[in-house]
Amino acid sequence: MERGGRSRNGGRAVAMKPKARRWRYAQSLHLGMPSMHKHVAAAFAMFLGLALGPAAAQTRIAIACGSVGVEAQLCREGVAEWARLTGHRADLVSTPIGSSERLALFQQLLAAGSADIDVFQLDIVWPGILSHQLLDLSEWIAPELLERHLPLLLRNNIVAGRLVAMPWFTHAGAMYFRRDLLEKHGRRIPETWEEMAETAQVIMRAERAAGASRMQGYVFQGRAYEGLTVNALEWLAGSGAAGIIAPDGRVAINTPRAAEVLTAASRWVGTITPRGVLNYAEEEARGVFQSGNAVFMRNWPYAWQLVNAPDSPVHGRVGVAPLPLGAAVLGGEQLGVSRHSRHPEVAVSLVMYLTGRAEQRRRAIVGGMIPTIPELYAEPEVLAANPVLAQLRDVMADAALRPSAVTRGRYNQVSAEFWNAVHDVLSGERGAAEALGRLERILLRVGRDGHW
Repeated sequence: MERGGRSRNGGRAVAMKPKARRWRYAQSLHLGMPSMHKHVAAAFAMFLGLALGPAAAQTRIAIACGSVGVEAQLCREGVAEWARLTGHRADLVSTPIGSSERLALFQQLLAAGSADIDVFQLDIVWPGILSHQLLDLSEWIAPELLERHLPLLLRNNIVAGRLVAMPWFTHAGAMYFRRDLLEKHGRRIPETWEEMAETAQVIMRAERAAGASRMQGYVFQGRAYEGLTVNALEWLAGSGAAGIIAPDGRVAINTPRAAEVLTAASRWVGTITPRGVLNYAEEEARGVFQSGNAVFMRNWPYAWQLVNAPDSPVHGRVGVAPLPLGAAVLGGEQLGVSRHSRHPEVAVSLVMYLTGRAEQRRRAIVGGMIPTIPELYAEPEVLAANPVLAQLRDVMADAALRPSAVTRGRYNQVSAEFWNAVHDVLSGERGAAEALGRLERILLRVGRDGHW
């Protein structure tokens, strides 16, 4: 048995059950409180079997979160407050900015059994990829605390029956539009992808005829990367087509309806969408839209504050709505605890503080991070800091999930094969039926005997 009541193979130890009871009581005292008074902080530490002061300060862990900018600052502040309340210390570990490089680092550390990082910030598709290296948090956290979070996110983070990460903040795809242009040309917010394409073309042609020669109808993330997987899944979900891998493990992508949807999207390129979209990620799409040269844009909620900044060329002229047919793919970040942590109790304490109601509320108001606890969506201060939330809160409850939990460690390969197939269709290299047939054959080989 390793320190902390955890078996060497990562399984449950009998000694963990009393710890779980202590956690449940301590969390019920702490979570959801806007602040913690000194006597409550002491009780919180007591029920963890720990003491505040110099002895507790000796317990030191490390967290990898928020590489740069506001996200890093918010994490630093949250960790500092947790340290003040508990007497423990958590060092922030600098990680690569790029998500692929960061995932590769995490995989390397965890595979080596390293205890250098106790708590990891995880993209929404990483719990499935890293699940076997993370603690089962359901052994430490009371069910009533879990139930506060969006059920979809909890479902995403349960892999093979184990809750390997806690939801921290979330987002979903949104449709940004030029409110002034829709009003000028007597058009409404489109409710279907077909209506979006038709409206985009009408307004684009009229604006170009009036002298706006660079006007485009629609910009999105069309580069061959994870962003294209998200966009394409939104097109499919919003059109009644199946996704890549069904929840029961069937390869579901090769259908006539999916081919129709991707063929329709390919017709956007070179008409309402510039051919350069084939190399657009989030920021390239935002650059075109924010410069005033697009009618519609698909992007994440983070773009709202940027396109409406006082120095933005489209300041005050932008609206936001759910994607056509309300089909959004859920995104966001989670926190997981390494099964190699030498101090799992303290690491789980930090995770529960950072993902708790009070800290999520602070992050929403100060940094515009969308909480994973729906009851916060009704708070005026949270809504004021996140205007997009008023449009997306219902969407997020029914958003689509990428198939990372079912594909687990092979998700990256599945997603890469999918985005490459979609990119082939958009670029005209292959027809949709051919691309999807080829993709199906690849996924059947990658899966176990044709089934995941």
